[in-house]
Amino acid sequence: MRTFLECAPCFLRQALEAARMATNDETVHEKVVRRIASEISDLDMALTPPSMAQRIHRLVRDLTGNADPYLEVKERTNRLALDLLPAVRTRVGKADDPLEMAVRMAMAGNIIDFGLAHRFREEAVEEVLQRAATAPLVGSREGFVEDTERASTILYLADNAGEIVFDRVLIEALGPDRVTVVVRGMPILNDVLREDAAAAGLTGVEIIDNGSDAPGTILDDCSPEFQKTFHSADLIIAKGQGNFETLSEVDANIFFLLKVKCSVIATHTALPLGSHALLTSRKVHES
Repeated sequence: MRTFLECAPCFLRQALEAARMATNDETVHEKVVRRIASEISDLDMALTPPSMAQRIHRLVRDLTGNADPYLEVKERTNRLALDLLPAVRTRVGKADDPLEMAVRMAMAGNIIDFGLAHRFREEAVEEVLQRAATAPLVGSREGFVEDTERASTILYLADNAGEIVFDRVLIEALGPDRVTVVVRGMPILNDVLREDAAAAGLTGVEIIDNGSDAPGTILDDCSPEFQKTFHSADLIIAKGQGNFETLSEVDANIFFLLKVKCSVIATHTALPLGSHALLTSRKVHES
């Protein structure tokens, strides 16, 4: 998926927010904004949005000297999600269709995203989970069930810290022994790293990183080991908009689980903002 003009102000906002998380020095904030504005002026619209975001956040880390500006945010959202996990597990356990409810809860967790223009309110996460239990689920539920039943190996591409806690209930429903969870290789936004997955209590499942610091899955930027695992998996479950933006045109058996959170994705998928979407790479190719 290419970059759109609407992405440009979002990149600049992200850079300033990250700089303010990294340091209180306003002269550094100004330096970041001026440098990123210059970078955006040369934006290659053929690149995916996560490709540009990767470039921008590398510059922010270099200019601020902070290797992980979102560290405190990730720790806080993991704790928030862990407090809600027992209620989420209860909701899944009591559901008529536990797998579908687990999908809904994992999808709702996608709201914990610090790349958004309208950042989520922490106190609203429980309300989001409650609404997700009955909200329309757009996409191929039947195809998802069929593919998960057939798959011997499932590659689960995680997205954000905090969100990873709710992914646990879906991974448990799928069967952890056949699931490999993929995290980012290096800090980027509030995307999940190995240590975030461990802090979220994700155990009993294989965890690997993709070797990249992009807020998505840019295959050419990922490690050879990850690429081999990606291409050999029976089924790939990809969480969040960043993974959709980078993989929606890849020829693989991918199900994208995401909440439509920006106008660019809404336009690209022809879905209303706020939709809970279960899309396939095949459906994207056909549209």
